[in-house]
Amino acid sequence: MSSQPLRIGTRDSQLAVWQATLVQDLLKTAGIASELVYMKSEGDINLVTPLYEIGVTGVFTKVLDIALLNNTIDIAVHSMKDVPTQLANGLQQAAVLERASHKDIFVYKNDSDLEQLGFVNGQWAMGNGQSSMVNEPSTAAIHHSPLTIHDQPFTTHHSPFTLATSSIRRIAQWKHRYPTHTIENLRGNVNTRLRKVAESNWNGAIFAGAGLERINLRPEKSIDLDWMLPAPAQGAIMVVCRKDDNYAFDACQSFHHEHTALCVKTERDFLRTLMGGCSTPISALAQMRGGKVWLRGNICAPDGSRMVEVEKESASEHSQTLGVLLANELLNQPYVNEIVQQVRNAKS
Repeated sequence: MSSQPLRIGTRDSQLAVWQATLVQDLLKTAGIASELVYMKSEGDINLVTPLYEIGVTGVFTKVLDIALLNNTIDIAVHSMKDVPTQLANGLQQAAVLERASHKDIFVYKNDSDLEQLGFVNGQWAMGNGQSSMVNEPSTAAIHHSPLTIHDQPFTTHHSPFTLATSSIRRIAQWKHRYPTHTIENLRGNVNTRLRKVAESNWNGAIFAGAGLERINLRPEKSIDLDWMLPAPAQGAIMVVCRKDDNYAFDACQSFHHEHTALCVKTERDFLRTLMGGCSTPISALAQMRGGKVWLRGNICAPDGSRMVEVEKESASEHSQTLGVLLANELLNQPYVNEIVQQVRNAKS
């Protein structure tokens, strides 16, 4: 047992500090002393370039990885959706906390904007887009649903509408549903982004619901984007430590949430197999349902012109391979390879 407090590395934004403080409180409950060590990531410093144009893997995590490997901190706390699917050599997952909301939300200014988006009487309209269906066979262990290819947008609203986000995943799904809308870049911590929205002439902006809710900043004028699939592991918090640090690893086991860990691993396997990182138009959501794992995923063309979705349900004993299986099924479709190539071209 170490006589020194565990050094918890964290970015210095309000949300990151909230997450690190949560881990600190959980460690305290387990009788383990700790202290916070604050750092700035490249993603915090460059607030102009869209995330998908920065071109650095782990733009929000790299500085903490280096600090871990240099032994200047003992654990690092991350929003798990920002963590590369392949951890740096010498590092390991120490814990995954129970997931909060996985949903994206739209923060808007005027009630009239909602009707323009097709949100009426508390529900999202299905829209008028057509989709073609490719039936998949089922097996005893893995249950398939039809693969869905959306070649047309869901809606044909043509009124001027401007929103903001820096996420290529959100941009692609939004442009698929609302192809005539204008999307502006929006960077910064959640406080900065909310302020920019208030000061702008935009209709609104997209945020991760969990981030705003954790620090009590979710505005009254906001709605869940129930139709938008989240980033893999969105809403989950991950703790990382060195592979050779058994004390730090063991210290985090008291708050490791196995069901969340299984679901986000499935989502990240799907992402990794499709060549994706946190700056790609790939989405996935896995949930436990009656002892089974259900996974839904999609990949979009960066401009939103095409989206392919698929979902599976797997018995728990087969769930470790579910994300890879689903991604490989998509990759076997020629139109998906076309989208993957578009994504690669957009990132190059």
